[in-house]
Amino acid sequence: MSYDLAAPTWGQEELDALQTVMDSGFFTMGPRVAEFEQKFAAYHNKQYGIMVNSGSSANLIAIAALFFKKDNPLQRGDEVLVPALSWATTYHPLQQYGLKVRFVDIALESLNMDPALIEAAITPGTKMILGVSILGNPAALDVMRDVADRHNLYFMEDNCESMDAELHGKKAGTYGDLNTFSFFFSHHISTMEGGMILTDDEELYQLCRCLRAHGWTRDLPEDSLLYDRKGEDLFEAYRFILPGYNVRPTELNAAAGLEQLKKLPAFTEERRKNWALFQELFGNDERFIIQTENGKSSCFCFTIILNPEMNLDRKAIFAALTEAKIGFRIITGGSFLKHDVIKYYDYSEATPVVNAHIAHDYGFFVGNHAFDLSKELHLLKDVLDNAAKEL
Repeated sequence: MSYDLAAPTWGQEELDALQTVMDSGFFTMGPRVAEFEQKFAAYHNKQYGIMVNSGSSANLIAIAALFFKKDNPLQRGDEVLVPALSWATTYHPLQQYGLKVRFVDIALESLNMDPALIEAAITPGTKMILGVSILGNPAALDVMRDVADRHNLYFMEDNCESMDAELHGKKAGTYGDLNTFSFFFSHHISTMEGGMILTDDEELYQLCRCLRAHGWTRDLPEDSLLYDRKGEDLFEAYRFILPGYNVRPTELNAAAGLEQLKKLPAFTEERRKNWALFQELFGNDERFIIQTENGKSSCFCFTIILNPEMNLDRKAIFAALTEAKIGFRIITGGSFLKHDVIKYYDYSEATPVVNAHIAHDYGFFVGNHAFDLSKELHLLKDVLDNAAKEL
């Protein structure tokens, strides 16, 4: 490929950290996971971190935890407001726990849930807002937090695509009651596979820890909020109190994460340099709609929507990108309403979804990496210019 969608961010430091773990002979969740949880939470000025094996699992565990709160738990049939464009596992835990999904359209420029539509989308059955910051660009997290507080709703952030982004000087992934992150290969930092949940709520923290590992009590403090100890008998260490999972990470994942976290600020700085050049090349081109920054984006990638008013031939443009060996793909997961799996959902549309469908049908993204992409971005510009001229 002349311009890849994703690129590795590991150096010798990560390889050495993994070798140290392998030499120790202890691989399952242990002290390095605990250290990474603490340091990742501190980086975001949050009290608690719970590491899991993927961002998708982080979403699953976060949703599950809200069902087991002592006061005001989520219940099957409750409604959740979600953006119409996101990744599949933003939504799947909602369906799996019997929640009703209410889709709110996106703003075409930001690709995030349109803040002007949020409050009017609330119904008597609404119990939660699930905010997603798409591809590094902070959503209207402040608006969502305010609306949730005024309507006594939970607010959860799926921040799997926007690590290190900021809004009003505060990190994305810190506005929610629960906040999730992904450490997949192509994301802002990588632990091979991995995810994290952040919260300041001690009960939710303990619920997530319990649900992460079998629903047992072994991973909980002795003075846990969730149960009363029966004694020091044989069975107390294997006591199951919640219908949990096994979504634990390994020491290998955490060891890599500790090294990657040190590099995150520099990674974001390089991504933002590339973003500045991308804006310079494409920002004033009426043929293309690019993402408008809200706050400070961490620039996961570069999105382009072919302006429907310009009658561009999408197939011809995609063919030109393929011929030039430029990697590209649909924006996140596209409009979720356009996927076959929607038939399994109990859902409604707050207003007719329009913009998410436009992004789905006319949009794509190319990669952004933690190194200089001047050559690749100029190539992209030339290829798109030539493809558009031929139409």
